Amino acid sequence: MAPAARREVREAYERLRRYFIVALQAGLAAGLAAGLAWYVASTLLKNPQPLFAPAAAAGTIAAAIGNRIRRTAELLGGVILGVLVGDLLIKLIGAGPVQTGLVVALAISLAVVIRGSGAVMVQAGSTAVLLGTVEPDAPDLAVPRTANALVGGGVAVVVALLLLPLNPVRVVHRAAGPTLDLFANELTAAAKALAARDAGAAEASLGRLEAAEVERKQTTEIVAAAREVTSLSPWRWRRRAQLRRYENAAVHLELAYTNSRNMVRRVVALLEAREPVPPALPAGVEAFGQSLRLLHRDFLAGRPPDIARARAREAAQDAGRARAAGLGFSGTIVASQLLIVVGELLQASGMTKIEADRTAGVCEHRPDSRPDPNDR
Repeated sequence: MAPAARREVREAYERLRRYFIVALQAGLAAGLAAGLAWYVASTLLKNPQPLFAPAAAAGTIAAAIGNRIRRTAELLGGVILGVLVGDLLIKLIGAGPVQTGLVVALAISLAVVIRGSGAVMVQAGSTAVLLGTVEPDAPDLAVPRTANALVGGGVAVVVALLLLPLNPVRVVHRAAGPTLDLFANELTAAAKALAARDAGAAEASLGRLEAAEVERKQTTEIVAAAREVTSLSPWRWRRRAQLRRYENAAVHLELAYTNSRNMVRRVVALLEAREPVPPALPAGVEAFGQSLRLLHRDFLAGRPPDIARARAREAAQDAGRARAAGLGFSGTIVASQLLIVVGELLQASGMTKIEADRTAGVCEHRPDSRPDPNDR
């Protein structure tokens, strides 16, 4: 249990180190947005029920690191849908437990029909509940609820994009580095398992790569947030060109991650089938993992990724040598996928597809690079 506990502590520390700045800034933004939304709704708009405005502001910021414009639109759309359904039906059939259940069901059903997201359905349903449970002689809450949603969402966007915008390049740096290192470490582990012909170790590495999907998706969210900030915040417009470089890299690294998992899956199949393992094959897998680490370091240093490209070319050359030495069915697929991931990394480094494929030798081996039907 001690190694597992230490691993959990390390992983928790890495998550804290990676997302602390983002979480702290989101917390400050949510607090500021809630306070401003309350002030606008209660003092400026004289809303007698301003509680939903700060709740909407905090929820908009906390619910999604990126896409806050869309989140605000979903919030407002769900409230308006709930108001329309709830107000109309309650005037027709009155209020009560049965009527409230019917109103909520119809509001959520309508949200589903118009293909609303989960946020739209939640807001439509909660607004319908609110309208269905008020006393008949209570003040009309339809208009205040809609105004609160508009105030809360609008204030959240202003705070997140104008008053406390993220530093897009810094947060992408902090998020991308550990993810690249994680994948690189598992590729090194898979290469060692391949060299030692240890199918169990290769399967364990594959399991960790599949579990790392959570980290990769979080990195994707961070990149989305950074893109939103550089697009909409005037204070971050000067970062657009720099972030565009990361966005281009992210697209190709996503494909590299997927194909890396396929490659390691085939490594497991290769070892279980006891196919031949020329020394160049594990060397190529390890060289590709090293090129992932080097690419991030080149980005951090602001230098051309020549070192990462050179290491990626070595991986492609190793794949060619492994082919020449003789491979079985799964081994041939591993070598082909190694060429593909090298090509994606070279495109992430800034090469065109034609240059990257030619450098990696992908075009020469394209027939063997069919996707693995077991890919998830």
